[in-house]
Amino acid sequence: MFFVSINKILIIIMSYFIFGGSGFIGTHLIALINNLYPSAKIYNLDIVENSHKGKSAYINCDVRSNINIDVLVTSEDVIFNFAAVHRTPGHPDQAYFETNIRGAENVCAFAEKFGIKKIVFTSSIAPYGAAEDLKTEETLPTPNTPYGISKLVAEKIHIIWQAKKLNERQLTIVRPGVVFGKGENGNFTRLYWGIRGGKFFYPGRKDTVKACIYVKELVRFMLYRLEHHDEGVELYNCTFEPAYTIEQIVEVMKKVTGIQRTVVKIPGGVLMAVAGIVGLLGGKALGICPARVKKLMISTNICGKKLADSGYKFHYTFEEAIRDWYKDNDSLYLR
Repeated sequence: MFFVSINKILIIIMSYFIFGGSGFIGTHLIALINNLYPSAKIYNLDIVENSHKGKSAYINCDVRSNINIDVLVTSEDVIFNFAAVHRTPGHPDQAYFETNIRGAENVCAFAEKFGIKKIVFTSSIAPYGAAEDLKTEETLPTPNTPYGISKLVAEKIHIIWQAKKLNERQLTIVRPGVVFGKGENGNFTRLYWGIRGGKFFYPGRKDTVKACIYVKELVRFMLYRLEHHDEGVELYNCTFEPAYTIEQIVEVMKKVTGIQRTVVKIPGGVLMAVAGIVGLLGGKALGICPARVKKLMISTNICGKKLADSGYKFHYTFEEAIRDWYKDNDSLYLR
């Protein structure tokens, strides 16, 4: 936060403290804030340095330890907490708990210390657990992975922080589906290159639901809720509504990027066996392993109706989002 005096009138401009700001979502949020509020001070607190070409001030910060920084912090500032170990499978169980739970504790302690009243926390759909049935924000979480468990606990830690001053503190928790866009290098990127290289096959079915959200849409929604939420706790699934099937996603990717290739369906058991063999031969480094194939075979059937009814207006349809991502890569590929 900093102060500007214009004709003896003091204007207070909040600062944004973004934990995990060097990552995929943080990078897009910082670009959006910088575009909308060019005078705002943005601090990126991360263990990986990234000043986003002068758009943010980088502070080396490991949320697994007590957070002590040498900059002005006031109660009018805002926290976005993106700091997490998230890729799953891919990390030892301990890593998810250490970063995601202890990190939540330390970020909330930082907010407590300076009397900060607004936090936006990025959780995940992983707390719902793997199952085919539709999940709303009212669905009982039943996480079945260390990542999902750690994220649910982290949500509760933030909720406890808010409950200490119910009528003053504002907490927004978002549970995004698969987040895609430039710099993702995750599920959608692997899917695109798999289609393009002829290495992707529908694993046993084509109707698997894969709830997703464009990263530019997600960060716009988070800022929207920050500005349209006064107090209390709110929870939103963040996904297109209704969610798309893997076949719909593949066909849009092909259409937008001009891929002329037929994607065939292979029995799940056969694909799992092949993935196991490829994994033994070094395919794990490419993200090819039975665990990832199994994830493709299970729906992430997440309801985004609450978001759709929130008053927020989507800037992109799904096809427009893929086109925008493609354009961001000079219409050469999706990455």
